[in-house]
Amino acid sequence: MPTVKRTPGPAARSAFRLGMVAAVVGGLSVLAVLYLHGALTATTSLYVLLALFPVYLVIAASVLSVWLGYDKDATDLRPVYR
Repeated sequence: MPTVKRTPGPAARSAFRLGMVAAVVGGLSVLAVLYLHGALTATTSLYVLLALFPVYLVIAASVLSVWLGYDKDATDLRPVYR
């Protein structure tokens, strides 16, 4: 029995956008709180912001995309013709 492929709709798009905004706000809030409480120095905070924060955002986007149905697998590929 074949499975039915369903594409995500506008609600998934809105949920993805909201999830990414929440990830950005949450990540920056944690970074600010750690800096204000003295757990991070200015140099460490800058390193986290420039090197680790983009990686965190990619992971958050990957998790959200799989959860909301944007993931693709080998069955979604089509041959390319000229």
